[in-house]
Amino acid sequence: MSDLETFDAVVVGGGPAGATAATDLARAGRKVLLLDKAGRIKPCGGAIPPRAIRDFDIPDALLVAKITSARMISPSGKAVDMPIDGGFVGMVDRDVFDEWLRKRAATSGADRRTGTFEALDRDTDGTAIVRYQPKGSPDGTLESVRARVVIGADGANSAVARLALPDEQVPLVFAYHEIIETPADARPGGTVDGARCDVYYQGKFSPDFYSWVFPHGPATSIGTGSMHKGFSLRGSIADLRVALKLDGCRTIRKEGAPIPLKPRKRWDNGRDVLLAGDAAGVVAPASGEGIYYALACGRVAAEAVDGFLKTGDVRELAQARKRFMKAHGRVFWILGILQKFWYSSDKRRERFVSICQDKDVQKLTWEAYMNKELVRARPAAHVRIFFKDLAHLFGLVPP
Repeated sequence: MSDLETFDAVVVGGGPAGATAATDLARAGRKVLLLDKAGRIKPCGGAIPPRAIRDFDIPDALLVAKITSARMISPSGKAVDMPIDGGFVGMVDRDVFDEWLRKRAATSGADRRTGTFEALDRDTDGTAIVRYQPKGSPDGTLESVRARVVIGADGANSAVARLALPDEQVPLVFAYHEIIETPADARPGGTVDGARCDVYYQGKFSPDFYSWVFPHGPATSIGTGSMHKGFSLRGSIADLRVALKLDGCRTIRKEGAPIPLKPRKRWDNGRDVLLAGDAAGVVAPASGEGIYYALACGRVAAEAVDGFLKTGDVRELAQARKRFMKAHGRVFWILGILQKFWYSSDKRRERFVSICQDKDVQKLTWEAYMNKELVRARPAAHVRIFFKDLAHLFGLVPP
């Protein structure tokens, strides 16, 4: 057995899932290493619901904007406003937000290191060895540590998953956005409204997903996503910026990455590796929402790892997926059906946006989104929505 430093858990990836897992494990008294690349920022609209702010103690200072409505734009250009009744959705900048989460993990007791994960080996006693290249080290110079458990929170193309778990094809949306300076003439009700998120369901900008304009105070995220590999995301955003007269705004930065739209069937290797966040596939279909679900996934991963470290029972690791899917699996299933059906053509998108005019739909949608729970308190509203959906589906009402 080598004399390498041994950690209870090595967390690979310092996004919301990895940083939360590291924080929770460190607070539980575990010896934790948080390993993260420097400078990577995920393309993301940046929305976090009140449930995330409450459950994960997100300070108000991190919110660069507070959204009180959404505007859905149909293929024909019809705009439907969906106001939030008495609440708001917070907006964060991922570069600042993710760094704050990593610093919180370090403050909680995690050993934070900057470097690139390279390999997963085994010591003579079977303990996992994590090999990584520290930032600034000469090429090929690796450092190694032992880990009783490895948490792979290293994104949709997880290297940890590739090395430790069976290959599994998860559907991906390729997302791209540009952070631009908010135009000087931004105003309530205008093309850019600091309290409103705009969502474009138009095939010319995304053939199978959606495009967005999300305010971030002095900056604005304008982006799109598609599962079609041949579709030009950059070209789409260039066209959207021209259409919205935002092409003259200074571009601050550009980011792109694949985003999973279905949880993996297995998150652990049955021994000592567990996935979390995008690596586990926990981004909501249809909406592409990932921050809250990454935070929640990081928490259940930490709980499962802590249980395993206490008992030595590898079945504890599988509890992470079971707990997450029990809480959110039904929502993911419903959103998957919604995306597959309503996003399949501009004709259906037109009717989908039309449905969003309905006050029952708006109220139940916001309640479910803000609190991350399916609303069952008003069965009559669900019945009304069901029959209205059927009417739209069969073309019995105009779009």
